[in-house]
Amino acid sequence: MIDTEKYPQGVYATKVSQAIGFLLKTSIWPATFGLACCAIEMMASGTPDYDIARFGSERFAATPRQADCMIVAGRVSQKFAPVLRQVYDQMTEPKWVISMGVCASSGGMFNNYAIVQGVDHIVPVDVYLPGCPPRPEMLLNALITLHNQLIATPIGLNRQKAARAAEEAALNATPLIEQKGLLA
Repeated sequence: MIDTEKYPQGVYATKVSQAIGFLLKTSIWPATFGLACCAIEMMASGTPDYDIARFGSERFAATPRQADCMIVAGRVSQKFAPVLRQVYDQMTEPKWVISMGVCASSGGMFNNYAIVQGVDHIVPVDVYLPGCPPRPEMLLNALITLHNQLIATPIGLNRQKAARAAEEAALNATPLIEQKGLLA
């Protein structure tokens, strides 16, 4: 609670990292990276019915150098995986990834040699979006989840160190295909 006698009305006290997080969350520019049927739902989120512009993400960048959020929408083939990583590496810092759909998150129904069993084997994923195909409302919810993560993210060297540690942990994680569940 802000003491109104100490601060004049209209003055807010906050942390610098929270202010920067607020600025980052209101201007996320996703990269157009639609690979399958989930891409239709991603495109639908830009229509007036869903209006992704309310969250500052209406500008889908056609070049990775102008994007800071990659929405991987659909299945990724083994042949296409190096291209996905190259596009991710060309994106500006800070950058985030949303894995949209069950095919991008875990390979979906395509449990074979040609499809990557989870895009998190190629790039670090910040938000997983389930569904086949996920609805545009779910993509908007994933953006809100990413917004909440951005506000809590540290800035400066701590952010870079945290991002490197998260990417290293994600790439060293046990692949989903090798994980044993409760029934094993």
